[in-house]
Amino acid sequence: MEAAVFIVCAAIVLAGSLGVVLARNPVHAALSLVGTLFGMAVLFLNLEAHFLAAVQIIVYAGAIVVLFLFVIMLLGVDRLEDISVEPIFGQRVLAIFVGLVGFGLGATYIVVSVAEVQNTSAGVASAYLTRPLSNLHEIAEVLFFDYVYAFEATAVLLTISVVGAVVMTRRMARNQQPENQLTNQSSNTASED
Repeated sequence: MEAAVFIVCAAIVLAGSLGVVLARNPVHAALSLVGTLFGMAVLFLNLEAHFLAAVQIIVYAGAIVVLFLFVIMLLGVDRLEDISVEPIFGQRVLAIFVGLVGFGLGATYIVVSVAEVQNTSAGVASAYLTRPLSNLHEIAEVLFFDYVYAFEATAVLLTISVVGAVVMTRRMARNQQPENQLTNQSSNTASED
């Protein structure tokens, strides 16, 4: 039964993540993110991490995605934009470079982690796994010791997304400013006549 739940939820998570990346409409991308987060919550329930599943649904699927949708609707970025124009010269080349560096670092981390696991003695691993710790303590230990770099990278990613939202807002304001001036000028000349 656990394998069937894992397969179904993994398919939901993969489909949702592809929807986030490939959707042209930001609202559809945000709704795909909701599907991904719910699939992850069920996977956490499958691993008997009930607290983490509740946090996943309440905080991420509830608050964060609703905040994303609010910002999308408030800024009006649900319209299609011309992505062939680069606002920053060479940003695509830089993005490809950063992506390749990130992929290389991730692959290196996986290779080193696998080597460390293979070199760890069975006695140390079994002693580590049989410690009587609470679920919340184990989550905190893994999050702030084992995956501290991934946790910090997530914080940086969220900061970058906020900066991107500000840049998109300013670009939209600059694009709409001449239209507003033209409509104001035409209304002024009409009232003068």
